[in-house]
Amino acid sequence: MRPVIVDAALYRDGRRRECGGDLSRSLAEARAGGDAFLWVGLYEPTEAEFDHVTAEFALHPLAVEDALKAHQRPKLEVYDDSLFVVLKPVLYEPESDRVSSGELMLFLGDSFVVTVRHGEGAPLAAVRRRLETHPEVLRHGPTSVLYAVSDAVVDHYLDVAGELQVDLEELEAAVFAPGGTGSANMAERIYTAKRQVLEFRRASGPLAGPVARLTAGAVPFVSKESQPFFRDVNDHLLRANEQVEGLDRLLSDVLSAHLAQMGVRQNDDMRKISAWAAMAAVPTMVAGIYGMNFDHMPELHWTWSYPALIAVMAVIELLLYRLFKRRGWL
Repeated sequence: MRPVIVDAALYRDGRRRECGGDLSRSLAEARAGGDAFLWVGLYEPTEAEFDHVTAEFALHPLAVEDALKAHQRPKLEVYDDSLFVVLKPVLYEPESDRVSSGELMLFLGDSFVVTVRHGEGAPLAAVRRRLETHPEVLRHGPTSVLYAVSDAVVDHYLDVAGELQVDLEELEAAVFAPGGTGSANMAERIYTAKRQVLEFRRASGPLAGPVARLTAGAVPFVSKESQPFFRDVNDHLLRANEQVEGLDRLLSDVLSAHLAQMGVRQNDDMRKISAWAAMAAVPTMVAGIYGMNFDHMPELHWTWSYPALIAVMAVIELLLYRLFKRRGWL
């Protein structure tokens, strides 16, 4: 169990006390005092490694299965002896401009919190350190951990939304820059950005329901005094969801603008091609007529017929060029 349990501590009156690895004794001590709780953090445990924790805290097998398999949507499930919450933290990678998501599961019960982390995007270590500097918050028991973790996850949503907004502005500038529509991979860049926004929406969108339930209260193992704090989390989540929906709409508009500009540019190219083809058709036609092997053709034996014919073709070409130029085809 040593490599799986990242951290385990007993918190009494908001102060940390090491539990020494004996979860049974620490849990009994927390329940006996009534003013303490045990917080156990695990990272990507296997079924065999999680069996010990499952037995000690009497976790529901369906919740345990979800925690082990991961790939869950954000949700809140109430069982007889525990509350099961799934969060999906997101991580922005500035090197590749990509959004990745992890998974964070919380089991809340009588005087205990068990957190299970999958992926690299979960901010549990920082949350635990911050909470330990505020014992007045930790005194509220397992509810304080649920609030602090969800608040950190949702606040990071806003940070990631800001990074995606910067990427969108760069895309807009590239699309509307002179010659920007000629970029061969511009559509691919826009579609990639939409995929990142979709990954974000999968994490933040389904979380609205669970947070709304926590805001409304009447959730087992969550104190009623925490409702104002969860309302604050809900406000931040609504703002993050509004931002990500706006980003998705703007990306669709940018893609439409890019495709429209590509269509306009193709029309311009076709007009230029047509104009040059028309100009090339005149000397081709004249040369084709005078290249026929007939004995009786006008001015065939005239001394100045060749330079006159070249001059006529040059005048016609000049007139066509001026006509197409005036109409914007060239």
